[in-house]
Amino acid sequence: MRLDLLLRGATVVDGTGGEPRRADVGVRDGRIRYLHAGSPPAAARQLDLTGLVLAPGFVDIHTHSDVSLLHDPAGQSKVLQGVTTEVVGNCGFSAFPAHPDRRAMLIDHLSRLGDPPTPVPWADFDGYASALETARPAVNVAALVGHSALRIAAMADPYAPARPGDIDRMRHLLDAALAAGAYGLSTGLTHTPSALGDTAEVTALVEVCARHGALYATHARAAAGRELAAIDEAIETTRAAGGRLQFSHLALNDPAYWGRAADALDRFDTAVAEGLDAAFDVYPYDASSSALIQYLPPWVQEGGSAGLRASAAGTCWRSRAVEAVRDGFFGGIPWHWERVVVTAAGPHHDLTGQSIAAIAATRGHAPERVMLDLCVELGDAAQVVLHYRTEADMTAFLAHPLSIVGSDGNALPLAGADLTHPRAFGTFPRVLGRYTRLLGLATAVRKMTLAPARRLGLTDRGRIAEGAVADLVAFDPGAVIDRATFAQPRQAPDGIALVMVDGQIVVRDGTVGTARPGKVLRRGR
Repeated sequence: MRLDLLLRGATVVDGTGGEPRRADVGVRDGRIRYLHAGSPPAAARQLDLTGLVLAPGFVDIHTHSDVSLLHDPAGQSKVLQGVTTEVVGNCGFSAFPAHPDRRAMLIDHLSRLGDPPTPVPWADFDGYASALETARPAVNVAALVGHSALRIAAMADPYAPARPGDIDRMRHLLDAALAAGAYGLSTGLTHTPSALGDTAEVTALVEVCARHGALYATHARAAAGRELAAIDEAIETTRAAGGRLQFSHLALNDPAYWGRAADALDRFDTAVAEGLDAAFDVYPYDASSSALIQYLPPWVQEGGSAGLRASAAGTCWRSRAVEAVRDGFFGGIPWHWERVVVTAAGPHHDLTGQSIAAIAATRGHAPERVMLDLCVELGDAAQVVLHYRTEADMTAFLAHPLSIVGSDGNALPLAGADLTHPRAFGTFPRVLGRYTRLLGLATAVRKMTLAPARRLGLTDRGRIAEGAVADLVAFDPGAVIDRATFAQPRQAPDGIALVMVDGQIVVRDGTVGTARPGKVLRRGR
């Protein structure tokens, strides 16, 4: 057997959590065909990786690259970290299914992810997959089906209560997408219109997932005083439907709950002990990020950006909205306006990096009015970071055996005017460079490779083994570190020496190459 490529001299951390070992790794036809320390077969090409760790490529189980990979197929922010598979369709967002009469509404909703408005000419998962593969991404993509997208496609008014016929249509659309190879369902129960679905509606959809053996990922129904109740709802809904739960970006955002990580974790431990198939993902930062419009009361958000602008023309409506904002977000979480920092504001680049408190002081207006004004003018283009978490809670979640690392970030180019959240550029090197003392190297790698692969049902990725797909990352264990910050997020990490997708080199010594071997993965195929 003659190999296409032989990687020599690395310390192999295979993704299983097992001890690192010295081995040579041989690749042929995109798969690992040799894994030994000895006399390897001949190879057309060899690379000396002495002093480096060789691991499976990272599987980012929670991303929002649904349309960003159409704008930047190179996926620079992710491949430079060592990510080889992106899981899109999280938090109720997905680029499919699409109803021909409500494409504009879906496009507007997707803009909440921070991307410019992106045409959606397809109708279903197959059409989306075709468009994505035509763009030739550098990374592989696995897709979930978003609850908000299902509502927009199935309901004449996605902001209304769902009737039995609406739920039947959503179930049919979900069933078709799962049969075509989507990996599961996601809800975004603080994002309208997903947030308007009640427990019965969600349970009916999770039942479809359960029938397929697919994953249910939930951005839970967080609200003031309900941080733990949100976990209970997710567990109870999944159990009632017979499903498999992936709890998205576990965190405690309500200051009243800071320091109560153990109470949250006890709920997962109990559910798993009682037989529920459950896990959660977490990213290694004490701040979140989203479209500013998300934090408005649901009735203010009705109709998306266009509906907000139309309603705001009424003086009485605007006064009521300002008063509702003053009451807090998500039902009463208190505003600390200095902790809410603008990362994107359309043409108003002077506002990026400023807190709402600072902008309000400059404009001489109340921060509640400033927030509403930004949402009315900019719609989904107004993006913010909320510094509403604690490092202690985050590290407790990260260290837990059920946790998986997911960035919650988009695949983005290094160049750009918006600040965005540094998680898009630094999540995985940050874990390797800052938290391996907490986790241990083998465990850290497992949380980023085989653990997410198994949650999805990827049988030939996420580990270094003979026969597995050659999605690989080599890094310097003494130098790997994130460089992205909240002030300067668009910075590549240090220490990532080599990234391979399907046996092709996409990053070498910190430089993104021209290879675009990524594909849309399909469950069960």
